[in-house]
Amino acid sequence: MLHCRQFTNVPIEPMPTELTTEHVSALAPDTASLKAGQKLANARTWVSLGRSEQALWGECKGSSATPYRTQIDLAAGTPATRCSCPSRKFPCKHALGLLLLYASAPQQIDEQPQPPWMAEWIESRTKKQAAKEEKPAEKTERSTEATAKRTSTREARVAAGVQDLCRWLDDMLRQGLVVAQQQPHSYWASMAARMVDSQAPGLARLVRGLGEAATSGQGWQDRLVARMGRLHLLLQASTRIEAFPPAAQADIRTALGWTYPREELLAQEGTRDRWAILGRSLSEDEGLRTLRTWLRGERGGQPALVLEFAAPGQPLDRSLVPGTAIEADLVFYPSAAPMRAIVKQLHETTPRAPRPAGGTSDQALAAAAAILSASPWQETFPALLADVTPALAGEVWQLIDANGQTLPLARQFERGWQALAISGGQPITVFGEWDGERLLPLGAWADDGWVSLVEER
Repeated sequence: MLHCRQFTNVPIEPMPTELTTEHVSALAPDTASLKAGQKLANARTWVSLGRSEQALWGECKGSSATPYRTQIDLAAGTPATRCSCPSRKFPCKHALGLLLLYASAPQQIDEQPQPPWMAEWIESRTKKQAAKEEKPAEKTERSTEATAKRTSTREARVAAGVQDLCRWLDDMLRQGLVVAQQQPHSYWASMAARMVDSQAPGLARLVRGLGEAATSGQGWQDRLVARMGRLHLLLQASTRIEAFPPAAQADIRTALGWTYPREELLAQEGTRDRWAILGRSLSEDEGLRTLRTWLRGERGGQPALVLEFAAPGQPLDRSLVPGTAIEADLVFYPSAAPMRAIVKQLHETTPRAPRPAGGTSDQALAAAAAILSASPWQETFPALLADVTPALAGEVWQLIDANGQTLPLARQFERGWQALAISGGQPITVFGEWDGERLLPLGAWADDGWVSLVEER
């Protein structure tokens, strides 16, 4: 009997009709899986291969007596994969190999009727999708009351956590910054855990950020005071949240850690534009991985940030590929400075988008200041810079624009020499995240298209 596991993530962006190896590579969970998949992108390693308008399938030679059956559904957009191999990675190397083979040499996979084991899986997926799209039944009065009770209970816990954190922050200020800087990791971790218990994960993250600032090296005092001030502002705002406009209330609740149901967002009207996908970064906090993908509307100029989360062992949806563009409807989360969004409907995908038009350093900083003035708890800001040249000043990498203005790059940025090689000493276009002090470059545009400047895997 075949023991199969299935990649069941909810797709955000359908893959383009003209599937490219770049798009397939972006789906790989790590570098090792991609390299292993590239070795299997050869028809000779497959016992059988087939494709239809909707799907790909194949049987691959493996270590067991029975070939591994690999199944791929292309109809849903982002390829959904299933394989009988024992790997716990999604997609596995067999699925990546089959996708890479199809992207690079589709003529080697003949069109033919689906075998029974493939047709049964596709039919099962179609039925499940149809069930999801059925209009959900209206909530009963009992379920509505239960939801209201849970919300009220959580609000009380968050309010108690806010008061607890206010006292803790006051004690820290009375003792002085030097004492705070000498505290062990457990000091910050303990308070962060108390905020998690108070159901305020946003506050927990900010507390951990204080600990990071206190041990961040030269200039730590300024960074710690700035983060303490931002946290104090949030705590005070949360105690009088009803006095703020609805959009500002949404920002406060988001900063505390409240989330918005995806279903409610999808019920709203979207903003249609041709969205250039500029770059993405991967981070991890307490085991939770977060993939941040930045877009910009080519007609309206609106920045957008799509977040994907994954617990340990779970796959991330990497279907928004930098260097491409999508014609799509995006729905933005409530905010005084809307940036975070989800893709509601995709209309068209451009696999290789042209280089976007960037601005100067002063323009990027002015845009960040405008966002910050509307929503003080934003921590990172998109910066698309045109005609900048990478340069090394002592031990610090920086970007120099056409006006001679410089932006220092993040300390964790490790690809300065790669950026310099891409530029050849000439001005290039770079996209990155600005944190108020330094820029973390995520990608650059060379003659042959977009090039990543970060390690995601």
